[in-house]
Amino acid sequence: MPKSRLEAFSDGVIAILITIMVLELHAPAGTSWHALGHELPAILAYVLSFVYLGIYWNNHHHMLAAVSRVSGAVLWANLHLLFWLSLIPFSTSWMSEHRFPPIPTAVYGIVLLAAAIAFLILQTALLHAEGEDSRLRIAIGSDAKGKISPLLYCLGIGLSFAEPWLGLAMYVLVALIWLVPDRRVERHLTTAAAEPSE
Repeated sequence: MPKSRLEAFSDGVIAILITIMVLELHAPAGTSWHALGHELPAILAYVLSFVYLGIYWNNHHHMLAAVSRVSGAVLWANLHLLFWLSLIPFSTSWMSEHRFPPIPTAVYGIVLLAAAIAFLILQTALLHAEGEDSRLRIAIGSDAKGKISPLLYCLGIGLSFAEPWLGLAMYVLVALIWLVPDRRVERHLTTAAAEPSE
């Protein structure tokens, strides 16, 4: 399968997930700032989840730009990632509608952790399909952010049971770590494109 079909399908799924999330937002019951403030938890949760989906879309695009082929294992790994991303609207709604109680806040973190692991599985499948000397392997390097993120998610999940706002702070921290797009792949591809062909 051409990787363009994988990209197009993934882009479509992520766009639908963002649409579902925005449709979950309710108009305030009144026209005052107080009425808007009542919906603030849902709005803040939407912003966080929107940023997460944007981060995945951005990094998914960069990762696929560095590969030339996709295998059957890559297709299933990509579906596995999309499965966990598809649970973000559900977990966002459950957490925000009840004003961030411990269990829904922990479940939100579990979904984020599972999505991060799924992304690493997809990355591994792509590396296996491309080989150890691939452009993707060179661009990824040590992948410090990819290694520290699951640890912070686990910390956030644990903290959610003690104080949900501390758990949310960990999820926001991970988002901030990834908010600036990872330029490693883009920088490597730009360098490779500038090199004269033999």
